[in-house]
Amino acid sequence: MKIGLPRGVQDILPEEIPYWHLIEKTARSIFEKYNYEEIRTPIFEYTELFVKGTGETTDIVMKEMYTFTDKKGRSLTLRPEGTPGVIRAYLTNKIYTSKPVWKVYYIGPMFRYERPQAGRYRQFHQLGVEVLGRKDPYIDFEVINIAVEILKSLELENIEVEINSLGCSQCRPKYREALKSYFSKYEDLLSPIDKERLERNPLRILDSKDEKVISLKEDAPQPLDFLCEDCKKHFDKVTNYLSIANLNYKINPKLVRGLDYYTRTVFEITTTTLGAQNAVVGGGRYDNLVETYGGPQIPGLGFALGIERLILLLKQQAKLGIEKQKLLFLAIEDENYLKKAIEISQVLQKNFKVEVGPLEEPLRAQLRLADKIGADFVLIINSSLIERNFIKIRDFKSGEEKNISIDNLIETLNTML
Repeated sequence: MKIGLPRGVQDILPEEIPYWHLIEKTARSIFEKYNYEEIRTPIFEYTELFVKGTGETTDIVMKEMYTFTDKKGRSLTLRPEGTPGVIRAYLTNKIYTSKPVWKVYYIGPMFRYERPQAGRYRQFHQLGVEVLGRKDPYIDFEVINIAVEILKSLELENIEVEINSLGCSQCRPKYREALKSYFSKYEDLLSPIDKERLERNPLRILDSKDEKVISLKEDAPQPLDFLCEDCKKHFDKVTNYLSIANLNYKINPKLVRGLDYYTRTVFEITTTTLGAQNAVVGGGRYDNLVETYGGPQIPGLGFALGIERLILLLKQQAKLGIEKQKLLFLAIEDENYLKKAIEISQVLQKNFKVEVGPLEEPLRAQLRLADKIGADFVLIINSSLIERNFIKIRDFKSGEEKNISIDNLIETLNTML
């Protein structure tokens, strides 16, 4: 029986891994520069965590979660996003009692049952940040700026920040009512799912992919027109900071993001290099989420970046400069030098990428293997040289050979490579 891959997942093969390492290394260095610490949360949690936080009316909860029952009948879900797990960890470990501000980042797999397409899988990977304990507009700017810095460090072109404000618990209800009133006039055109959204959470209609709804959205009320004075001031300060930092941004009054917990600032970072808008990063503020889970009133915000989508964009722009490390292959002419070969290999492997040949095989067989695996240089131990403390090195591409002293082996190889 031939067993293949389930739809929507992929093998990330060794030749792809350098792309992942580059992105992860770049992101980690930037996160830590801004005083963010890494957190690793479980891949599955109680289903209620996501229903309560992500939102019952979101596409994620209604259609996309991988939910199963364990042997004791408890409902568990593979995490579809990172934020709820971080909040749960914050409350479980009572972080709020010892740290007034908690800044963390995560990197790991998420799971959503959605239609696979280029750069989008059912098991996909995100990196992101969460900040708990700060409500000031500067931290909104900092979170956005970190995401932009990661993309710029990876040389992604034509980056633009799209930003909006959804208001707070004081002004949001007026906006919800305005939306409900507007779309109720067109209820006959709405699908059953959008009718349910209209009743339970009108903001979710703005996420609809139905073409009729998309056209209706053009004249729908905009959240910026309903902001209270505090929310207006907050939003103005965030956009002012973006201007001071010379970040390319535009206000998108129809941007709501696909999660129920957002308040005030929401944003996406897109690139127009490939023609249509491609969102690479999404995030926003969630000042009521900790309280939703039974915790204290703690403000928060964060973002998530899709790694597969980013790799696809960078490859298409030919911007991922992955420099392949040179491979050294160690061979011997005679099994009598096996002990010497192991000693030299241990020194080499502390400094370089090294493949040690099948030392029991004839030299010709060892060199054939070196060729097949794409070695750049072959180091050969033979009797005439080793007695004088020298070793032969052969450039496998050009065929050029030279003898080098074992005493200066590392220094000489560093110069050559």
